[in-house]
Amino acid sequence: MSSIVTQHGILHYEAIGRGQPIILLHGWINSWDVWRDCMIALAGSRDYRVYALDFWGFGDSAKGNGNAALSFRMDSYVEMVRQFMDRLGIMESPLMGHSMGGTVALQFALSYPERTQKVAVVGSPIVGSTLNLFLKIAGRNSLAGLVGRYPQVFGPVSEQVTKLIMHIILAGDSAEVRKMIFRDWQRTTHESFFLSIADLRQTDLRNALPALKIPALGIYGVKDNIVSPDNAKLFTHTIHRAEVAMMPHSRHFPMTDEPESFLNTLETFLCRHNSALIGRG
Repeated sequence: MSSIVTQHGILHYEAIGRGQPIILLHGWINSWDVWRDCMIALAGSRDYRVYALDFWGFGDSAKGNGNAALSFRMDSYVEMVRQFMDRLGIMESPLMGHSMGGTVALQFALSYPERTQKVAVVGSPIVGSTLNLFLKIAGRNSLAGLVGRYPQVFGPVSEQVTKLIMHIILAGDSAEVRKMIFRDWQRTTHESFFLSIADLRQTDLRNALPALKIPALGIYGVKDNIVSPDNAKLFTHTIHRAEVAMMPHSRHFPMTDEPESFLNTLETFLCRHNSALIGRG
């Protein structure tokens, strides 16, 4: 277990391999562990140093220091990634994110294009309105505000309701995915749970993404019921150097549903133009 001290407390991360850095970002109510198999595969097949971070409020990172409303937002997570890169001396790197993590990766690439070699997203919303209906309800500002201000009052009720909703949403997923989600959910605070999804719900990158000039990859599960796969069309229509891979047998976790196809797609993308990236370093 590795960690650094950041603006909003401890940032936990895991790392494996030696070589060119790659930074992986997890999704909402997940942790770095969603990338475990992918990390091992990338580090074993290429000369990569693979980092997977826990966002503030999730996994083993800090759960808030009195500024939860600020630290559990997309722009705060962008700055978290920047602080991480600064502390470890990483000048530039490919970024990859799943779900919410992919949205953060895109925002980071827009804010710090000189530090982003490539960006890849997996089941990530370009527009927050494409989230599952239950998640949009959980992301209502009024609900997030109540839970954030009065966690002891509204927390226990919201926890039971949320557990029921997650069982409904994940009913069609594999036992492996369900086990992972409920494990990581137990390490998520009420504040980070509701405040982060409330901010993600308001996201709309359609006007900003045309400014993205780096190579970009979108991987979407055709059967995704958490983030609409229609985001793949938004991805290709708004990003100049975009490519999309649709995983026909996947839901929201193609790295688990179709691991071989997923890794082949990712490695092909990462290896393309590698000589140009080495020249930039």
